[in-house]
Amino acid sequence: MRRAQLERKTKETEISLMLDLDSEGQSNISTGIGFFDHMLCLFSGHGRFILDLSCKGDLEVDSHHTVEDIGIVLGKAINEALGSREGIKRYGNSMVPMDEALALVSMDLSNRPYLYYDIPFSAPKVGDMETEMFEEFFRAVSSNAGMTLHIKLIHGKNNHHIIEAVFKAFARALREAVTIDPEIKGVLSTKGSL
Repeated sequence: MRRAQLERKTKETEISLMLDLDSEGQSNISTGIGFFDHMLCLFSGHGRFILDLSCKGDLEVDSHHTVEDIGIVLGKAINEALGSREGIKRYGNSMVPMDEALALVSMDLSNRPYLYYDIPFSAPKVGDMETEMFEEFFRAVSSNAGMTLHIKLIHGKNNHHIIEAVFKAFARALREAVTIDPEIKGVLSTKGSL
């Protein structure tokens, strides 16, 4: 089973997270940020991952520490659950519409972290979450998962629809990238390692 159970405790956040890459998408998520909970539930459901996550963060300051630290722990969990990365497809791509919004996510589980992020927002917040925090979340995930990650808005106006399309596309791209292909022997690299 490709599963990781991690805990992280700092003066700013206390996080417990379990991720299972090979089970149907169930979630039990509590971050203290309602809209973020909703997006992580979409990630679990559309990626068909089990995600159990609880976080107590210093939300009286703002959402930055909570969101970034969850990204760090989720990225580490993806990395740990993948193990040697043998047999995985490695690459994942998804373009997802949400009403007028269309988002593209492309990734490579290469052990080379990089984030390209092009998502313009027209408002400083969606629900109870600052829109600028989504980039911090995905940067933390990609850095700690060893993931090259490209996220681009093709078009869209409604900020809720935009970020929902992004999270669904991210989930679907990750599902594709972590899928085991029996025809792949070892890791998918001409160098012989990732």
